[in-house]
Amino acid sequence: MNAGAFRGGALLAALLPLGALADGGALAARAAESRVLDRAWLTGSGDLAAPLPMAEFTPPAGALPPRHAFEGRLVLEREATLGAMHVLRDDYATAQRAPQILQHLPPFDFAFVTHGDVLIPARRGLIGNRHPQWEYVLEPGRIWQESADGDYARAALPFALVERNANCVHNGVLSFLFDGEGQVSRVAYQVSSETCAYLKIDLWGVLPARYRPGRVPNRDALVAAYDREVAARLPVRPIAALAIDHPGADPAQFGHAAEVSPANMTAFGFIIDGVHYAGGCDTRQGPYPFCDVLTLPSYSLAKSLAAGLGSMHLALRFPSLFEARIADYVPECRRAGHWQDVSFGNLLDMASGHYDSAVYDEDEASAAMLDFFQAEDHMAKICFACSHFPRRAAPGTRWVYHTSDTYLLGTALQAFVRRHLGKDRDFYTDVVAGSLWAPLGLSPVLQSTRRTRDLAAQPFTGWGLLLHRDDIARIGRLLGDRRPAIGGAPLFDAAALDQALQRDPAHPGLEAIDASFRYAHGFWAHDVSPYIGCATPTWVPYMAGFGGITVLLLPNDTVYYYFSDGGEFRWSRAASEANRIRPYCAADRKANP
Repeated sequence: MNAGAFRGGALLAALLPLGALADGGALAARAAESRVLDRAWLTGSGDLAAPLPMAEFTPPAGALPPRHAFEGRLVLEREATLGAMHVLRDDYATAQRAPQILQHLPPFDFAFVTHGDVLIPARRGLIGNRHPQWEYVLEPGRIWQESADGDYARAALPFALVERNANCVHNGVLSFLFDGEGQVSRVAYQVSSETCAYLKIDLWGVLPARYRPGRVPNRDALVAAYDREVAARLPVRPIAALAIDHPGADPAQFGHAAEVSPANMTAFGFIIDGVHYAGGCDTRQGPYPFCDVLTLPSYSLAKSLAAGLGSMHLALRFPSLFEARIADYVPECRRAGHWQDVSFGNLLDMASGHYDSAVYDEDEASAAMLDFFQAEDHMAKICFACSHFPRRAAPGTRWVYHTSDTYLLGTALQAFVRRHLGKDRDFYTDVVAGSLWAPLGLSPVLQSTRRTRDLAAQPFTGWGLLLHRDDIARIGRLLGDRRPAIGGAPLFDAAALDQALQRDPAHPGLEAIDASFRYAHGFWAHDVSPYIGCATPTWVPYMAGFGGITVLLLPNDTVYYYFSDGGEFRWSRAASEANRIRPYCAADRKANP
């Protein structure tokens, strides 16, 4: 899943997201003058033969304030029979096996409130349902007035379809008209981008709808929460503005096409001095209209964010956490008979001593692991994690990457929390989301995680989180602090965090992949000295996720991230440019502390 960071690649033209965004604004302005989705079409009976430019779902530059507020429920009809699909990639033949399931939306019956020109869903985060393929994420959108729409106000709402029991995310937008009397037009929707390495599809259609006006009981709390969410975000500027704010910087080196193909790029950004310089956010039909709330999957970033940071936070209260034994907390492993000396820390370091092959990625990419990922119940997953791989080495001596080991650690952490904090407590809800994300004011999508679909509801911990780009920007910036704290209270065990982020030379972690890679407490590290000209080894800690997701925690208090899905793990240009902007070679840091 996490391939080497620096593999070849043709030298291609740099991305120019600022220009792309400017073009998107111009397209939106033109679309407002002659929309396909105009009033006559949305209130008529036509169909869509193909996807439309994203400008059709984008508020134009001259959008007027809405005449009407939307408050109540929006219900879509015939979502199980209407809609179209175009398949671009389907590695597991999902479209062949069940095309009717894949191309149709789940039931849609949700409440919304308006706050000025913002349309706020009453439910945020991952929304489960009985659809065999998709679950929803609904995000705040916009309402506005266009002269051609008469008395109707126009709405656009970003949403995501998240694959059931998995982490793939397909992002879309829907649009409709409504008036002050409870009338609503048909709803046009479109999905034209994803962060999903094995399934790439376009979905689009138009559905009949009903609007049920009525006061939403918790509307004031929803509005207040939205205001807090927006206020907490870092200031965002286009990546091209980096050259203005830092003269001599070359923004094109971040998100460069020679490292990540533009067709595979979802979002990228560089954070320096508290400013988030953002790029990407393109779809196959033009710029996405709501980049701040574009839903991003974590995949194995969760190993760092949930398992790693959650353990380091819990260790503040329980200093011996990393030495706790797995067999004392997971009965299935105790019965297996070869886990008695394996600790929580061993699993966090991917050093359980259990494996079939020590060759990088052979176990993780095996057919047996696919069965582990596809299992929906906790018992199937935990029995695999405890019993599938034989004992071959002493714990803590050999690094072998297994997502099943992180799932096992999450199971042990859940049992630890319930034994020591209360039987009704939950590792993710109370320790990670409640004690870390909520005080930091991170987005609602990060307040929950993917879980098993049974009474155990075991949080995955090794994958399954959803994020906004601001979430990863602020978490990355937080980890740049030597001692992250809120209100003076430390967030993480200091010794463990220093080890994870390569700040303790005596405990650098285990060699991973080859001698230029390390792994410690759920975090990767790579020696970048050959690429940026350092005289001595310079280790950059980072987080990585399946398909092409990377978050660099650079030693010069900057962060570079990208979310992509083409299997490209290349970032030497970005690392070099960050060093050129603010040198971070180990020798330079010692000379200029």
